[in-house]
Amino acid sequence: MAETGPEQPAYWAGVVSLALGVFGLVTAEFLPASLLTPIAKDLGVSLGAAGQSMTMTAVVGAIAGPGVVIATRSFDRRLVLFGLTATLVLSSLLAATAGGLVQLFLARALLGIGLGGFWAMSLALAMRLVPGRLMPRAMAIVMSGVSAATVCAAPIGAYVGDLLGWRAAFAIAAVLGLAALLLQILTLPAMPPKGSASLATMAAVLRRPSIRLGLLTVLLVVSGHFAGFTFIRPFLETGPQMSVGGISATLLAFGVGGFLGNLVGGVLAERNTPRAIIFSSGGIAAMALVLTLAGSSVALVAIATALWGFFFGALPVSVQSFVTKAAGDEAESAGAMMLTTFQIAICSGAIFGGLIVNTQGPAGVFAFTTLGTLLGAATIAFGSRRRLVPSEG
Repeated sequence: MAETGPEQPAYWAGVVSLALGVFGLVTAEFLPASLLTPIAKDLGVSLGAAGQSMTMTAVVGAIAGPGVVIATRSFDRRLVLFGLTATLVLSSLLAATAGGLVQLFLARALLGIGLGGFWAMSLALAMRLVPGRLMPRAMAIVMSGVSAATVCAAPIGAYVGDLLGWRAAFAIAAVLGLAALLLQILTLPAMPPKGSASLATMAAVLRRPSIRLGLLTVLLVVSGHFAGFTFIRPFLETGPQMSVGGISATLLAFGVGGFLGNLVGGVLAERNTPRAIIFSSGGIAAMALVLTLAGSSVALVAIATALWGFFFGALPVSVQSFVTKAAGDEAESAGAMMLTTFQIAICSGAIFGGLIVNTQGPAGVFAFTTLGTLLGAATIAFGSRRRLVPSEG
């Protein structure tokens, strides 16, 4: 019997530092959605223009994900992570002191570098911090940072923005990033580079029909979702005419719904990933349609927004499971492409939403959300009928 040698140590504090880092990055990414109105007013720009601060992060993140992994392949991964977390601190400080749209966009571009690179590396980093048998637990801890940010970012951003101003919300994000960086410095071991990432592997994976099907579905559904979500605060102000307190409560309900949806989506994806994607996409479409047709009812809007969060929460784990099964032995390359597709979808959603909101108002954006998510559900359903999906066996 071959000797396996001693088991590698588990750096749980390092895993927690990853979770804190991703919490800070995702929180900063979504802050503009809850602060759009005061940002636009303070900087003297339209809601559509201010909304492109989300677009800037998404565009840069889409490029930075695979780009950072390839460009830094010869560097210690710990040092790369320090640099990515530092971009959260710097970008948040730039946003907090922005005197105009150009500086705000620069801040959001820096955030895109940190967000894209961090996400592309997170799985590989977690794998190196714990023994293989503990990998699922480590990833659950890292993903808890995403779930917490989903619940907290929008309502806390709206609350802090009303109490102290929108700039204070970004200043708090900078402090959070600094705390994550210090914890990473204290807890992460040296992680010399392994392997040699390249675009060739990603291109080979992209040639698989099931991968293309999954990424197209992500593009349609996520762009539709973010067209609406980027402008959720202006809609809540002008449709049901909610107060800041009501907006914060509604966004909190959205976040809690997303947290619960993530749990349900995981269970559904274990049984049948295409059906889980259809469930989440169709649910988003239904709630967007409710918001389009009945936007003046406070109670109905609040319930529909919470359910919207629930269905969207079920989406990422569903599509990630689908693409991972389709990728097989090249899951990391597929994960990098998934990140890029997500960011492109966020970008396109914010752009189309900005064009629509400036001509038809916030309520008109949700018609686009309904259409995009329905097309996504139809795409994966069609692929299932044509047997272009990974085996569920």
